[in-house]
This record gives sequence, structure tokens and C-alpha cells, in this order.
Amino acid sequence: MRLLITVPAAAMLLLATLPARSQQIPNLNLDPVCRGIAQQAATPGEIGGPDLSFRRCVKSEMAMRHRLAGKWATYTRQEKTNCIGSETGGFASYTDLATCLQMAKRARQFNQ
Repeated sequence: MRLLITVPAAAMLLLATLPARSQQIPNLNLDPVCRGIAQQAATPGEIGGPDLSFRRCVKSEMAMRHRLAGKWATYTRQEKTNCIGSETGGFASYTDLATCLQMAKRARQFNQ
């Protein structure tokens, strides 16, 4: 009986922390998207092959994360929450997150 009371309480606590987490730039798992890009970019004549493409992808994504950090405060809580939610899947990228946030911000400005 006691377990039934603590499970809902734990779920409520977890849900209460989600908005706070969405206000920070997320730590995305770039491995799936960069591995996919590297596999598609690999050609027989490419110097360095898929490993080099993978490293370039990760470097590019981390540079985008750094650029996002400078603009992070310009996005609303709702824009961040919506866009982060769309990037928590298997092929998450900071490039897609930045695009989502830019589009959401432009839509907000258009509607004002």
C-alpha cells in the first residue's frame, strides 16, 4: 500500500522538474544523427572515411550548441519547451533545435 502512495508522488515530482530542465540547453545524444550522417556521406574516395565525417558532425553540432547558448535567453519558456520536446527522439541535433527555436521566435514576433 505504501508503494502505491510513493509512486504517484515520485511521478508528480518528476513532472514538476521538467519545466525547469527545459530552460537549460539540453545535452543531446548526437551519436545517432552523426553516425547516420557519416554513413551517408561516406564515399569510396573520401579521405578519413566515416570516422572523419562523424567527428566533423559532432564538432559542427557542438559549435551550434555554443551559438545557441548566446541566444538562449531570447526564446520564451514555451518555445524552449516545445522545441526541446521535439528533439528528444533518436535523431536529435542542435541544428534542428536552433531551427525550431528560430521559427518559433519569428512566429511569435509575427503575431505581436
